Amino acid sequence: MSAVMSIPATSSSDPSGLPVPAPVDADAFRRAVGHFATGVTVVTARVDGIDHAMTASAFTSVSLDPVLVLVCVDKEARFRDAVIESGTWAASILSTSGRRAADWFATKGRPLVGQLDRYPHHRGITGAALLDGSIAWLECRTRAVYDGGDHDIVLGAVLAAVEGDRDGAPLLYHRGRYGKTS
Repeated sequence: MSAVMSIPATSSSDPSGLPVPAPVDADAFRRAVGHFATGVTVVTARVDGIDHAMTASAFTSVSLDPVLVLVCVDKEARFRDAVIESGTWAASILSTSGRRAADWFATKGRPLVGQLDRYPHHRGITGAALLDGSIAWLECRTRAVYDGGDHDIVLGAVLAAVEGDRDGAPLLYHRGRYGKTS
């Protein structure tokens, strides 16, 4: 299979004189990147004694020296303000048994107070909630926040990394559905 790159024809150019590609259709983009399977996390922060949480599949390791990770947070999500204000946060990397939690923390408009009550959890060194039964937990201090279009990219310095259920199968997200490895 050979790779061929083409730039869509346009009638305009940028200041360098290079052609400017036509805008990518958002639905086509969503379908294309949906083929990239990701793990699923629940990211938490605590502000003024109140827990904030969200499901995130846009989460990745960035660097080993220093140890860094990132999570992408929708600018319209209430979690965005909490994670920025808190300055520290945690990610619970979910196993397949965490699917209900992933659904719950992805639900828009769920109650803020008590949202963690139905899911067993413990506190780490940052005070953020860590979901029990996860395959790993990472606790972070925000190092930088970058503009990423309709999302903010929150870069975190990892303060603690703990392995949970070593035999647990990771919960995956692929083509708009949760799944697992074969």
